[in-house]
Amino acid sequence: MIIFIVATLGWHIGMYGMFKKAGIPAWKALIPFYNTWCIIEKIKLKKWWFFFQLLPIAGQFVTIWITIKFVEHFGRFGFWHHALTVFLPFIYFPYLGYSNSERFAGEMVVNNYKKSAGREWIDAAAFAVVAATLIRTFVFEAYTIPTPSMEKTLLVNDFLFVSKSAYGPRIPNTPLAMPFVHHTLPGLNAKSYSEWIKIPYTRWFAKDVDRNDAVVFNFPTNDTLINDEENFGSKITYYQAVREIGRDRVWQNYGDLIITRPVDKRENFIKRCVAIAGDKLEIRNTVLYINDVAQPFPKDSELFYTVQASSPLDEEVLQSFGIHTDPEQREFMTYNGGMYIINMTQEEKKKVAALKNVVKVDVQINPVSSELYPFYDTAVHWSVDNFGPLWIPKKGTSIPLTADNYVRYERCIRTYEGNELENRNGKIFLNGTEANSYTFKMNYYWLMGDNRHNSLDSRYWGFVPEDHVVGKASLIWFSWEKGPRWKRLFNVIR
Repeated sequence: MIIFIVATLGWHIGMYGMFKKAGIPAWKALIPFYNTWCIIEKIKLKKWWFFFQLLPIAGQFVTIWITIKFVEHFGRFGFWHHALTVFLPFIYFPYLGYSNSERFAGEMVVNNYKKSAGREWIDAAAFAVVAATLIRTFVFEAYTIPTPSMEKTLLVNDFLFVSKSAYGPRIPNTPLAMPFVHHTLPGLNAKSYSEWIKIPYTRWFAKDVDRNDAVVFNFPTNDTLINDEENFGSKITYYQAVREIGRDRVWQNYGDLIITRPVDKRENFIKRCVAIAGDKLEIRNTVLYINDVAQPFPKDSELFYTVQASSPLDEEVLQSFGIHTDPEQREFMTYNGGMYIINMTQEEKKKVAALKNVVKVDVQINPVSSELYPFYDTAVHWSVDNFGPLWIPKKGTSIPLTADNYVRYERCIRTYEGNELENRNGKIFLNGTEANSYTFKMNYYWLMGDNRHNSLDSRYWGFVPEDHVVGKASLIWFSWEKGPRWKRLFNVIR
């Protein structure tokens, strides 16, 4: 956060001086987005470049390219000037803005530069692509919230900055890939990467995930998937389909659509890390316990409540509390006899309970489910609201290979840590040799959505290994719902 504040202040202070030299009212440099609009007008770029900045992922490249073009109007065209613009703007921009030896030269110097205009545009664009790719890989990445699983902490169409340095930058497993796309080429339904070169899990300056961090990670059970986003994708996983109808039938029905993906090309999810390596996790009547200590709910987390009312609830009043009453948002349902089911934060629940026509408000406790991790007989009494206890694997810690632990940790040992594991008539064999214990090679984490009753999270698919961690959600830089949500801009994510 200190680095971010220093970088942001340096960038804007530098722009303030650069605007003044360029003959633009200097105060305009301090207004986000408007400052790039002013740059575009001053250097006479097409206005559509401003709107291209709002595109997820590619928008980073566009903003970098615009600032490179602005710096060129100061007569700075060289490689190192471009590099300073991209990587150290909070130092370089103040130099351009306040050094007596630097001035804004305008179109004249750009037009008289010995390279052709086309060549100069290509060079600037190529540098921006490379720079943006490096920034996106090692420093931060833009991410858009696609689902309501983290509401109301994070809302659908919140645009985030995700810090790659928070836990140490992870080297891509598949470095041969098209920039600015994740795993699929738009419009072609083809892979955007090659697996000719594969790099084993490597993380520079590695740091552990802290409990309660909002974490972006690669979806662990997306290693194998039915590549049909409309009906399957991440909504119904390959493994869920196998449990429901059997492996043979899945391959018979969907064999042509089944693909595999390396770790860094699996879908990006965002949830809250509620338990770290070595923790004991348990949920009792919706309350989360870590190491037998009850944990407070995140401030804006939601649960479904049954609300009994003596007369119909006024939907406009509910909306004023922040409750969505559109049935499509899965937050508000009406039943006969004055009964409602409403998805609410703790604060919203207090306001609803205080309404004169509300008789009673109770949290909804979900029934047991066979669809929850680890999908076996001794856990059939578990539900999303009463779950565990379950120990989170920790690097260097050993567990006995009992029948129970075999089922709980089989995927960690076999899939994530690359071992052969078999249960032969009650005896456990590890890499072909009978074994009584296993020592974990990685740390694991337990991730849950703040929208506890409307989240596909670790309760459904298990642990997140450390090599799947992408970064920490740090800042909301833009938000949209039928127009900008101005109050959410530049909010730090707690």
